[in-house]
Amino acid sequence: MNGTSPYFGAIVGRVANRIKDGEFTLDGKTYHLPKNDGNNTLHGGKRGFDKVLWRVTRLRKGPRPTIQFTYHSRDGEQGFPGVLDVSATYTLSGPGELTLEIKAVPRTKPTPVSLAQHTYWNLAGEASNRSILSNKVTIWAHSITPVDKHLIPTGAIVPVKGTPYDFTKPTVVGKKINDVPGGYDINYVLDRPKSKHWLRRAVRVKDDFSGRVLDLWTNNIGLQFYTSNQIKKIVGKGGAIYRKYAGLVLETQAFPDAVDQTNFPSIIYRPGQLYRHVMVYKFSVEK
Repeated sequence: MNGTSPYFGAIVGRVANRIKDGEFTLDGKTYHLPKNDGNNTLHGGKRGFDKVLWRVTRLRKGPRPTIQFTYHSRDGEQGFPGVLDVSATYTLSGPGELTLEIKAVPRTKPTPVSLAQHTYWNLAGEASNRSILSNKVTIWAHSITPVDKHLIPTGAIVPVKGTPYDFTKPTVVGKKINDVPGGYDINYVLDRPKSKHWLRRAVRVKDDFSGRVLDLWTNNIGLQFYTSNQIKKIVGKGGAIYRKYAGLVLETQAFPDAVDQTNFPSIIYRPGQLYRHVMVYKFSVEK
């Protein structure tokens, strides 16, 4: 909550990712937000959902243990309009499987909503002292939303084929990372599901050192792929030191700055309209 750990394990919002110039216009009114990323607003502002206290409202034991957290976001919080009620429910939904379901409902005014889970993943183990550069990653996306030098989307959607952003086949993270200024921090446009299954397959990460594999499915349309480029000597669990490239962040989400990009799918929700974001994390071992 004090900001010393940059979004480690947190739910970020009310709008994940960046909003250009810290403002947006909705129904003819312009809303001004705190700027906490240069001239832009990142992950909900200076006191986003990662820096507030959530209540535990459900705890269920048994073969599918569940814990639910809720948060009541007031009208005008960090500049956003309207009351928003949010819940995040974590369930051990099967062997080696974790499901996270985030729901939100505006109560009084239309408002933008786009929430994301911001865990940093290092399958070798948080105290292994190994970076993620040797991880093999597959992303089920053939396009990205390119950004300017401030990491704000240009509004275009471009193919990844023939670029350092192409992870359509298993690719070592460090193979072309030096061809990407600053490292990977980009939104992928996830492919549509190829079957009647309602979840999109988003990403697979394999760590050859441990043999651990993470597969992620979601009902959302985008995946922010971030290689912890800004981490600088943070003391973690057991005194472990986290540095640049210490973890992968796999944020399924709506497209960044969708409030300003008219060609991106809208993230505006009206009073009583349900926002629902599902993530399924499946863990396995391959030698």
